Amino acid sequence: MQLKGGHKGRARQYTSPEEIDAQLQAEKQKAREEEEQEEGGDGAAGDPKKEKKSLDSDESEDEDDDYQQKRKGVEGLIDIENPNRVAQTTKKVTQLDLDGPKELSRREREEIEKQKAKERYMKMHLAGKTEQAKADLARLAIIRKQREEAARKKEEERKAKDDATLSGKRMQSLSLNK
Repeated sequence: MQLKGGHKGRARQYTSPEEIDAQLQAEKQKAREEEEQEEGGDGAAGDPKKEKKSLDSDESEDEDDDYQQKRKGVEGLIDIENPNRVAQTTKKVTQLDLDGPKELSRREREEIEKQKAKERYMKMHLAGKTEQAKADLARLAIIRKQREEAARKKEEERKAKDDATLSGKRMQSLSLNK
């Protein structure tokens, strides 16, 4: 019998669901026995309430065990304690500290600093202390002078026109009276 190229020519073998369930049950039983041994067996086996509770909570334990068994890659084969890995712990609502100081992320801090700087600039701008505000005020002063001169010229032209029309009417009235 020659085995060339690995498993490609062989028939596929599937594990039946019953075998999988049996393996899971055996692992769960083994885990329970280990837990009982760790506790020291102090009345855990003789307490009927705990046995009843364990029978009722089989479904929830199944979910927990399934979650523990779903490990990625080699994690399931080798049990390694990584000091850099932070285990995620869920906190209850009662454990949350909402009153304590909240640490902001870098982006949030930068955004707040940016807003404060913008507010400071706007205050200085309104007070006329920034270069841009000074330039704007100078430009406004020039524009005001130009508008005042334009308004003065218009007024003079209007007066001149009114005088011309009045003098023209007087001339007409004098010539008519003759």
